[in-house]
Amino acid sequence: MEMKSYEHGVPSWVDLGTADAAKAVEFYRALFGWDVQEGPAEAGGYRMAMLKDKPVAGLGPQQNPGTPYWSTYINVDDAEALAARVTDNGGRILLAPMDVMGFGRMAVLGDPQGAVFSIWQAGTHAGAGLVNEPGAFSWCELVTTDVVAATAFYSAVFGWEAETHGEPGSPGGYTEWKVGGRSVAGMMAKPPNLPAAIPPFWAVYFSVADTDAAVARVTDLGGSLMMGPRDIEPGRFAVVADPAGAVFNVIAVQAGLTG
Repeated sequence: MEMKSYEHGVPSWVDLGTADAAKAVEFYRALFGWDVQEGPAEAGGYRMAMLKDKPVAGLGPQQNPGTPYWSTYINVDDAEALAARVTDNGGRILLAPMDVMGFGRMAVLGDPQGAVFSIWQAGTHAGAGLVNEPGAFSWCELVTTDVVAATAFYSAVFGWEAETHGEPGSPGGYTEWKVGGRSVAGMMAKPPNLPAAIPPFWAVYFSVADTDAAVARVTDLGGSLMMGPRDIEPGRFAVVADPAGAVFNVIAVQAGLTG
């Protein structure tokens, strides 16, 4: 599905900061078929991953110590106003709103439980030009230690509507975040089998044609299987990690559920 613009509050972009960008390029190119292009010199090593000539993700140098991770960007109309709402509701500004070479304006923020996310006010770069197709970003999901508090925070900050299936915070409970009645992201309680040292986080999903084949390809390329594959209502998914340890999800969505 091609995208030319995003509504306020809709996740629009994902990128990876990693210590060995060249190795990451090799891995994701082989896994997803991306054409990863070097940015201009002033981009500081940031690369754009293309699929069918559309931008689908970013890869750049790691800015923080520790295990690399995929970041979720949520489209906003006004980065400054959004950052102010974050702090007004108990969150943190980790990187204040800043211009990115005319492509747009971004900030890195944290919710009260510790999950980190970014916002994007589009300039010439609207976000992912292709979504919900094999090799493209398809979903993002908040894994949190306090579903009730997170519901209040994100509803106040982005105006999201929360539709919860099952008991909130229970192992089987799941919340869909909605904008204008359309599901745009999800939320679940942090599973008890995850180490306590892992803080709440935003997980990224990429669509694949065949989850089991994608998992086999991940491991062949030096990555690892973290969980699954398993069937859920939307399709078949697995949690995997690239060779540097950056975790992401792959999902083959049931026919008729994309678009």
